[in-house]
Amino acid sequence: MGKAALIMGSEKDLEFSREIAKYLGLLGVECEFHVASAHKTPEKVLSVLRGHEDDCVVYITVAGRSNALSAFVDAHTLAPVIACPPYSEKFGGADIYSSLRVPSGIGSLVTIEPEAAAIAAAKILAVADHKVAKRVKDYQQAQIAEIEKADQSVKKLKP
Repeated sequence: MGKAALIMGSEKDLEFSREIAKYLGLLGVECEFHVASAHKTPEKVLSVLRGHEDDCVVYITVAGRSNALSAFVDAHTLAPVIACPPYSEKFGGADIYSSLRVPSGIGSLVTIEPEAAAIAAAKILAVADHKVAKRVKDYQQAQIAEIEKADQSVKKLKP
């Protein structure tokens, strides 16, 4: 059974990471937290990666500002990496570019929504885990039911 390893650039990213973990839990994906900075503690990041060498793992990196963490993790693992940087009003969202504009040879995925990061991780793990696949399908069906309910509700309204 696979898991998601959330690597935060600092403890300031904890609340955002907890939001991702909430959705991972709904999708039946085990997760764990780490704090390690590509800029300040690159050896710590490598240690986290070495600790998962034999695991079926998807990394979700949560780092704002200058997000070197996602590309650094991706460059040092064969496992999938999902960058989910917290949105910052301070830079008008421009700090997302450090997650999008990465060096050649880097294949990390990017999303800014905690739910989307969790769904992407679950779908990756679902390839080899039928229980997670069922949870993802059930989650999708619940989303469909919610839209159908809303559609029925608004049909009753007069324009």
